[in-house]
Formats: sequence, structure tokens, C-alpha cells
Amino acid sequence: MAQNLPYFTDNTAKFRFEYHVRTADGAQDCAFAHYRREGNEIHITHVEAPTALRGTGAAGELMRHITHHARENALTLIPICSYAVAWLKKHPAP
Repeated sequence: MAQNLPYFTDNTAKFRFEYHVRTADGAQDCAFAHYRREGNEIHITHVEAPTALRGTGAAGELMRHITHHARENALTLIPICSYAVAWLKKHPAP
């Protein structure tokens, strides 16, 4: 059964978080963040929004979901890629 869009998932097989949404033309796509896990640390190594999702806020929503997931699971985020570093500086944890 297909999930309703949008939705967030931890794709552990690919070591990436995914935020699935519809594009302007109605297709499904996802912004994603590759990570490396070391104990309770999640190292965000790369964040990407496909061309069809750039400028839509999908990458920001992805990061919002990642921070929520980390908080709920007592994980520490370690941003490595420049987008994750900049996003987390603009949106400090409460």
C-alpha cells in the first residue's frame, strides 16, 4: 500500500533520511540526507533536493523532520555538509 504524501522515513538500507513529496507536475520525489551513525551520533554527510524540489522548502522540511527524529530518539546530530550546518545554525534546538 502506498503511503500518503508527504512523509518522512529513515531508509536504513541506504543510510539516508528521506522526505517524500509531490512535485509541481504531480510526480513523487524525495529530498534526502545521507548519514553515518556512530553510537548515538548521526553525522549528516550530504543533503540534497532533486531539481524538481529545489526552492520548494523540501530540504528544510527534511531537516525539520530529522531534528524531530533525533530529539525523540535521544540522538545527537553532527552536521558535516554545509547545508546541514547552515540549517541547524538558523534553527537551533529548543
